[in-house]
Amino acid sequence: MSNSACLQISPRPFLKWAGGKSQLLLQYQSYFPKRFKNYFEPFLGGGAVFFHLQPSAATLTDINPELINAYIQVKNHVEELILWLEEHQAQHNQEYYYQIRSAKTANFTDIQRAARLIYLNKTCFNGLYRENSKGEFNVPLGKYKNPKICHPELLRSVAEILQSATIEVQPFDAVATVAQANDLVYFDPPYHPLSATSNFTAYSRNDFNEADQKRLYEVFVSLAEKNVNVMLSNSDCPFIRDLYSKFNIYAISATRLINSNAQKRGKVSEVLVTSYG
Repeated sequence: MSNSACLQISPRPFLKWAGGKSQLLLQYQSYFPKRFKNYFEPFLGGGAVFFHLQPSAATLTDINPELINAYIQVKNHVEELILWLEEHQAQHNQEYYYQIRSAKTANFTDIQRAARLIYLNKTCFNGLYRENSKGEFNVPLGKYKNPKICHPELLRSVAEILQSATIEVQPFDAVATVAQANDLVYFDPPYHPLSATSNFTAYSRNDFNEADQKRLYEVFVSLAEKNVNVMLSNSDCPFIRDLYSKFNIYAISATRLINSNAQKRGKVSEVLVTSYG
C-alpha cells in the first residue's frame, strides 16, 4: 500500500484504555471551546479527545512511563515499531503471551518496550492496563480469535499527527505552571468510585484517591482563574458534583464495559465539567 493511501486513515487511539472517550466524542462536541491556543492533556490514556480535536500544538502527559514511551516511539520510530509488532503478530498464542508478559524489560530497547506494551494491550483481557505492587503488568490473556496486533496504516497516521506534540512523563499538576489564558486543558483522571465496591482506580501502582481528586480540583480552579479553558470528565456522584459546584456540570451517558459482574455493565451517567460557558 502506498504512503498516500496510508495517510487516508484518520488518526485515532492505537491503544485500548479503560475509560477511553471514543464513544463519547459526539456528546462532548458541543462543549469544546470554539477556539483555543495550545492543548494540554495531563491524563493521556488512549488520547481520544486529542485525536478528535487534532490541535496544531499539544502537550500530552501521563505518569505512566510505559504509556508515554509507546507514544514517543510511535512518533519517532514508527517503521521499526511496526516490524516488532509484526513479529509479535506472527508468534502470538497463549504461551507466547505469558512469555512476553513475564519478560524482564530492563534490557529492552525503548522500541521493544513500546511493542511489548501494544502487543499486551491488543491481546490482554478487555485491553485493560493494570500493574501489581511491583509495577508488573498482570492482566490475563483475553479471549480473542484473531486480534489485530499490528495496524501499520493507523500507526503511521498517528505518527504524523504526533509530530507537532510534546510528549512527556509528568504529574497532572505540572500543567498549572505552563498553560496560559485561552489554552485548553482536558483532564480525564481515574474516576471517583460510585461506591466502596466499585473502586477501580488502580491502573498502576499509583492509585488515585479522594485527596488526589481534591488536589486536581485545586489545579482546575487555579487554571480557571488564569482564564485557561478547562474541561474535566469524572463519575456522576455527589462528591464530584459538590466539588465542582461553582462550575458548569453536564451529564453524559456512557457505557460501562469494565466490571467483574456482567450484570452491572451498561449505561451509566458521567459528568463533564467546564470552566467556561
